[in-house]
Formats: sequence, C-alpha cells, structure tokens
Amino acid sequence: PETLPDDRLRLLFVCAHPAIDASMRSALMLQTVLGIDAARIGSAFLVAPATMAKRLVRVKAKIKANGIRFEPPGPAGMPERLRAVRGAIYAAYTLDWNGDDTTAPLADEALFLAELVAAQRPGEAEALGLLALLWLCEARRPARLDAAGEFVPLDQQDTSRWDHDAIARADRLLARAAALHQVGPLQLEAALQAAHCARAVTGNTPWPAIVHLYERLLDLAPTVGARVGHAVASAMATGEPADGLALLQAIDPARVASYQPWWAAQAHLSALAGARDAAR
Repeated sequence: PETLPDDRLRLLFVCAHPAIDASMRSALMLQTVLGIDAARIGSAFLVAPATMAKRLVRVKAKIKANGIRFEPPGPAGMPERLRAVRGAIYAAYTLDWNGDDTTAPLADEALFLAELVAAQRPGEAEALGLLALLWLCEARRPARLDAAGEFVPLDQQDTSRWDHDAIARADRLLARAAALHQVGPLQLEAALQAAHCARAVTGNTPWPAIVHLYERLLDLAPTVGARVGHAVASAMATGEPADGLALLQAIDPARVASYQPWWAAQAHLSALAGARDAAR
C-alpha cells in the first residue's frame, strides 16, 4: 500500500520511546520495523549475535512488563528520537554493503526512509547529512565489485561507473546542511565520502583533507569504524604505513577481534610496509 513507507517511519519514531535504553533503540527498530534478524543486527553494532538476541528479548520483556505505550512523540521529544531513527536507517543501509541483489531492497528502503526524514525535517542538518551520505555510497554501487564479484578498493574504482547525478545531488544536500551551521557526525561522514568522490574530477584522492575530516569526526563520534578509517587515511597521507599501523594497534583489541575492516586495514598496511607474511 502507498501508506506503508509512512507507517514504517512512524513506527521507527515510536520504537525510539525514551523508556527504552538508548543503546537499544536503533536495534529494536531494525528488528521490529524492518524485520532484520538479531545476527545481522549484531554485526552492524559490533555485538555477538547471541548477545544482541538476549538484549532484544530483555527490551521486549521490559516493554511488556511496564506497559509502555508506543505513541508518536510531541515536538519536545522529537530531537532525541530523530537521532535513534537516523541511526537505524544508516545501520539498515550498511547491512546492504555487499551490494548484491538479495539485499538491495534493504538499501532502497533505507534511502526511501532517509528521503522521508529529510523532507519532513528540512531544518535538521543531520537529516540532510544522512541522505547525502547514503546517496554518495549508493552512487558508487556499480563500481563496488569487479567482474569476478570481488570488492574493489574505493581508491581503485573506475569513476566512470559512478552515478555522477547522485553525487551532484548529495553535494547539494551537503551544501544545504552546511548552511544550517549544525555540524554533526553524519555530515562529516558524508563529507568524507564526498572527498573520495572528488577523485572523479581531480584524478587524485585528497588524503590530507580526509585525515582532517576524520579528526573532526573522532572529536564528535570516536567509533571503531572512524578510528580504522583515520588510521588508513593517515598512512596514505604521509606515505608511511607504520603511521597507520600504530593507530590500528592503539585500538582496544577486544573491540576489533571480530571487526573485519580492522583486519583488512591491518593486512593492507602491512603489505604496503613490505611485511607480506604479516599481511597474509
């Protein structure tokens, strides 16, 4: 039905009820509204599948035991819920990162919901930032895999295969967000992707600018993903793989033990440093 997307958006805001633990709101949205299983949700939030399943069960038990009524928020409660909704939409898109046909509908849903949020909250810079971020990532989908189905590193992708109309649209969204003077993590992540996309025009990846953007992002949201990206960008900017390897080693091992991008970055920088055995 035509009303389904709007109904889903309303349900996302309902699932961000303040009585629910803030750390679980986005995960609850992914499961109850978008139908994603606990294992995939756990991968998005760097949590073991069994742990995520237990947490979701506890949240639902609390909702039932306390008779929490799921009602849409008023104006005062909207900003807090918006953060959780944006987080859920972004997480839903990242779960589609493989870019194959089986998960493309999830990316389409995330983009559609991000469009709705941006349209309904045009004065929210982070809503515009999220939409720009998703369009910049989506613009590169055609070049993400090679003919054999293997991932192509971003700085090696064929820029002629990127969707340049989508990139231009994202740039306009970022400009609107910047005019609101409400800098946030999603805008910085979008700016990082825009910097990578600049290679289509200049022929070069602006690594020093990317390092600067990561530093600003880490000030606002020092996530594991941001720290890994910062480590790689730092090595590429200085031409010294050891710089990036040192930053990777400074991350808590418990947080990256099952985080594939950390291992990929470690292998990549080790190979650049000539440590082939360590890279393998």
